[in-house]
Amino acid sequence: MVAPRDSKGTVLRLLHGDRDIPWGADPGLFVPEAVDQIMSSMAWMYGPSGYFDLKVRGWDNLPETPGLMVMNHSGGTSIPDVWGFAYAWYAAQGTGRPMRPLAHDMVFSTALTGRPLERMGVLRASRGNALSALVDQRQDVLVLPGGDRETWRPWTERYTVDFGGRQGYIRTALEAGVPLVPIAHAGAHDTFVVLGRGERIARLLHLKELARAEVFPVHLSLPWGIGVGPTPHWPLPGPLRYEVCEPVQLPDGWVPGTRPDDSLVDELDAEVQRRVQAGLDRLRETRSPRRARVGDALERVLQVGRGR
Repeated sequence: MVAPRDSKGTVLRLLHGDRDIPWGADPGLFVPEAVDQIMSSMAWMYGPSGYFDLKVRGWDNLPETPGLMVMNHSGGTSIPDVWGFAYAWYAAQGTGRPMRPLAHDMVFSTALTGRPLERMGVLRASRGNALSALVDQRQDVLVLPGGDRETWRPWTERYTVDFGGRQGYIRTALEAGVPLVPIAHAGAHDTFVVLGRGERIARLLHLKELARAEVFPVHLSLPWGIGVGPTPHWPLPGPLRYEVCEPVQLPDGWVPGTRPDDSLVDELDAEVQRRVQAGLDRLRETRSPRRARVGDALERVLQVGRGR
């Protein structure tokens, strides 16, 4: 989870002042027909024999709705991991079981992106919006706690989960009284190569205050060659693999809305990350022999370059 709505960065304040961002806060504005339309238009990319080869295992681990799905984040600005999972979700579950991804305020800062995403069911990342979907609408929610830190982690760490110490998602699940569904993803971080997060540069530029961003990455990507900052880029093709892991259930007798001890939050967070990491380790073993050879060779080169 990310910061609540009243913690806008400077960029958002310049755009909206003290007014609330008008998009992405009402779960009731989900339009199934909008999902059907985007599914049809993106079939060339995510469908059978598409640009990305989607593989999902573990659908039988999905609990009855609602659940809070927790996935590791990969792929930079183009986020093929989220688009791919959303496509796979609706292909398997249909629009009768909506899935509500949580997204950064910045994607809702203009009508150009905010309005269509809202219609497709995407919500601005806040505990209030998540609870509204989980409790009031009884719908599944997808959260990527690692945020910008994880989606811009170095390429050599692409098989390592990094939530950056963010645990708000655990408190949301406890308050809503819903199970946590760990989801491991691999593949989107192979669509480009992140050389470094650029956290020091981000601090020097005060990006956290300006745009609630903690990184200013450097990456090898199309069409730039070398990209600096969270610049949009075109992802290389490749397989996107997902594993829906066994849910993490809340303690027996847990009363939703009860204030949890920090120790319980730590315990559940550790277990979710353990299951995501275990799934990611298994997905690493599903690489084709050619991709494994090329990936391992590039990893050794980059590690030498970083002095490891």
